[in-house]
Amino acid sequence: MTKIASIEKNAIFPIGEPIENEYFFGTAYLEMLLTDSALNAPIGNVTFEPGARNNWHTHEAGQILLVTAGEGWYQEEGKPGQLLKAGDVVNIPADVKHWHGAVKDSWFVHLALTPGETTWLEPVTEEYYQQL
Repeated sequence: MTKIASIEKNAIFPIGEPIENEYFFGTAYLEMLLTDSALNAPIGNVTFEPGARNNWHTHEAGQILLVTAGEGWYQEEGKPGQLLKAGDVVNIPADVKHWHGAVKDSWFVHLALTPGETTWLEPVTEEYYQQL
């Protein structure tokens, strides 16, 4: 069984389609679970392959991450990286510059509740990531 087949078999939600934009490094997948609600809070299931991550970014209304599988990093600008595991919840305040993604040797899956707009910024460099 391939690694992706194993993740799909054990996943709570579908992993979705590969994310193909300049805001992610490595391979990540997105399955939108809810796009239209009275709360204006879309929910996406985001799956990162080992070493994959997104760019630094901010959210005008904040974001909540609910980790469902694997291990990953969350880091706010100017603070040390936080290792995340299944069951962890991260409440990201509005306009806080941050990034998140998988550790080097594990898949990482989280639900992202993201009301409002996202402002994408510079990539997390490989040199910076390797220091975690």
